[in-house]
Amino acid sequence: MSRTRERSSRYRAATLSGAVLLFGLTACTGPAPTSPEPSRQPVSSSAPESLSASAAEPVADVPATIAEDLDAPWSLAFIDDRALVSERDSGRIVEVSASGAVREVGVIADVAAGGEGGQLGIAVREGFLYAYLTTADGNRVQRQRLSGGAGAWALGPPEMLLTGVPAARNHNGGRIAFGPDGKLYVTVGDAGNRAAAQELDSLSGKILRMEPDGAVPADNPFPGSLVYSLGHRNPQGIGWGPDGTMYASEFGQDTWDELNVIAAGQNYGWPVVEGIAGDARYVDPVQQWAPAEASPSGLAVTDEAIVIANLRGQRLRTVPLDDLGSSVESFVGEYGRLRDVAVAPDGTLWVVTNNTDGRGDPRPGDDRILRIPVPSA
Repeated sequence: MSRTRERSSRYRAATLSGAVLLFGLTACTGPAPTSPEPSRQPVSSSAPESLSASAAEPVADVPATIAEDLDAPWSLAFIDDRALVSERDSGRIVEVSASGAVREVGVIADVAAGGEGGQLGIAVREGFLYAYLTTADGNRVQRQRLSGGAGAWALGPPEMLLTGVPAARNHNGGRIAFGPDGKLYVTVGDAGNRAAAQELDSLSGKILRMEPDGAVPADNPFPGSLVYSLGHRNPQGIGWGPDGTMYASEFGQDTWDELNVIAAGQNYGWPVVEGIAGDARYVDPVQQWAPAEASPSGLAVTDEAIVIANLRGQRLRTVPLDDLGSSVESFVGEYGRLRDVAVAPDGTLWVVTNNTDGRGDPRPGDDRILRIPVPSA
């Protein structure tokens, strides 16, 4: 049974604030492994008390507000010195400057918002906006040419890269990002069909890898297939460490949410296993959390740490790259649901709240973008 969250009414504010209030998080440095290691002993974390003794606490807890009054924002991607932000239900793409100026870039056509579906992940590369969206005919990936410039970006007509991906009111995945290899990676949920996550002829419950034009890369692990890894329930965060290691956050069902090290062709177990299972047929997560403390969505990887935005857990979690079994939590319950986090060009982190998506408890000014310093040693 899926976890149930209360729906609540929205109330809005239309103010912007550019004040910068800095705080520090401490994380350890060190290289991350380049592939999952069978001998690694993952750590389960079901409460803050289970964190390692070396995990440091933040020294301050008041980030700066960059922008307010956004409508169910889902993903952000930087272009030059500003961000493009997707709104799940409206289909809007808005441009947000570092000073807090917000303007509409355009509206993605054919978005069929409902449940967890709608305009989800976005990415920017070489003059294109890439988008993952739910339509009446399933989830799809498309790109649109970006014209203009800072303060005047506009969208050209869409070019379809992948259509007909199974969609549902939940478990749509939806995060997209370019890896260090220049390929586009796409997370796809099981769309409520658990068995499909183990079927190579289905795109559900997978992480996909494609060329920027949608073609299948010649070196994908399954010849002729976009599938890069399988056995996923609802992955919504992906990122790469300085050495190229790929990480993904994933919603479990009622037992464990996960942080995984992703490698080509590997099977992560859903629906046969959830969380750390010790089953040699599948890759175990390097860390797991009870859903009430996590529900991890977007993540960012810095030189030293993985930073994860959590929805139901209403916290930002930082995992040091040299100790993937430990983590430190910040802002627990202070800003509500957190949907995405990304490293900005100025070296700070931008964090997207998600209290107006029908499952949160909106406060005046929600939803907003917050700015915090990147965790450092």
